[in-house]
Amino acid sequence: MTSTPEKFDAWDIKESGPADAGARVLLLPGGMCGTVFYDDLMAAPPLASAPVRLVAATLPGHAGTTPPRDLSIENYAAMAGALAAERGCGVVVGHSMGANVALEMVAGGHFAGPVVLLSPTFSASDEDRALAIANGLGRVPGIGALTWIGMVKATPRVVGQMLPPARREVLGADLAKNDPEFCRQMIRRYFDYLDRYGTLVARLRDSGAPAWVVRGDRDEVGLKDEERAGLEASPNVTMVPVPDAGHIVMVDQPEAVAALVAQVALG
Repeated sequence: MTSTPEKFDAWDIKESGPADAGARVLLLPGGMCGTVFYDDLMAAPPLASAPVRLVAATLPGHAGTTPPRDLSIENYAAMAGALAAERGCGVVVGHSMGANVALEMVAGGHFAGPVVLLSPTFSASDEDRALAIANGLGRVPGIGALTWIGMVKATPRVVGQMLPPARREVLGADLAKNDPEFCRQMIRRYFDYLDRYGTLVARLRDSGAPAWVVRGDRDEVGLKDEERAGLEASPNVTMVPVPDAGHIVMVDQPEAVAALVAQVALG
């Protein structure tokens, strides 16, 4: 765990929008995902036609990219905060684990906000059951490595069922790039982070950063009633439901999410 950014210069980055745009947004994909998961959002008319520069950056180590030394969410948040400052990004959008990194960026003082959190996880018990089981098995000597070899092999097919048919092949190929041992270690640190805080609702509220929590109406990751109530009562948090969308909300409904991001970016 660290509160200062690890020096890292191997980010996998994809950019779009006017190079001289005053508004700049950092996009952080979810766990095991690369920047390709933001292609639909970046091409959606509300953003493609807006004076906004989009900087999509794969979380290091994910989708086969170079990993950092420290895989804690706190270190990812510190590194992403440094990247946001370097690229002049005034808004951060994160999806899934990327949303948790964005949450920790404001909670840990690495970014002043605002943040748009797409399908974040607020506690370990909310997470997908299969992922929680894989994390538990991944800690068992002898079978942990084998579990994650199978998990990475199955992920493109499993996640593909959540995706629009036209996007399954490309996004599945991106997921297949992941290294099983990296995923085993990374998911362990991710659950350690969730266990460390119990629930992240107060952590987001107490950051004071303007935050939009975006969830599809059929999101596979849970949100307990008390967590929802706590978020709705937080003066700096706005809940945004998205109809006809699952966990990968920016692929299911890119225009709706793009309209929100453009609104936040342009004030």
